[in-house]
Amino acid sequence: MFGNDAEFLLSIHRSHASELQADAARDRLARSLPRRHAHGWLSRRQHTARTTDARR
Repeated sequence: MFGNDAEFLLSIHRSHASELQADAARDRLARSLPRRHAHGWLSRRQHTARTTDARR
């Protein structure tokens, strides 16, 4: 498949570089989208408990 080790190493380098670029693109996309927080009854209850504690 590969004529020598240099071609093999170059192919590994290229595939790794493309994986790193894909990861960076995914991270940039994740940072650009607004985060959605789940609002369950427990998280709302904890949030209200913190606000009442701060008022005391």
